Amino acid sequence: MLSAATIILNEEKEILLIKGPRRGWEFPGGQVEEGESLHNAAIREAKEESGADIEIIKFCGVFQNVKSSISNNLFLANYVGGELTTSSESLEVGFFPTEKALHMVTWKNFRQRMEYCLDEEHQPFYVAFNE
Repeated sequence: MLSAATIILNEEKEILLIKGPRRGWEFPGGQVEEGESLHNAAIREAKEESGADIEIIKFCGVFQNVKSSISNNLFLANYVGGELTTSSESLEVGFFPTEKALHMVTWKNFRQRMEYCLDEEHQPFYVAFNE
């Protein structure tokens, strides 16, 4: 499975998080649809899960779950508009200061993904793991 996810920053450099029903707080992302580019999937998932309109700044890297055949492609983006709203995939949506956001994200290695996307010294990155 191919997925795309995005760390989204507002003008105050706060991070957009959604609270999912399964994993708790995380950043928007999801499966790339057939015929869709990674870039467009990242934009679509952000809009579907949070209502945010975004502008991709750059590709940051890949986290690959080798055992499950999942490749998560990560981007950094700016929030450019749209009304934040919940969806079937998000119980809550909001912007949070970086340190608070990093502590809110507790699902598996999602916090590490955020840290790598926010730290240019790690980019581009490729992290393979077996889960």
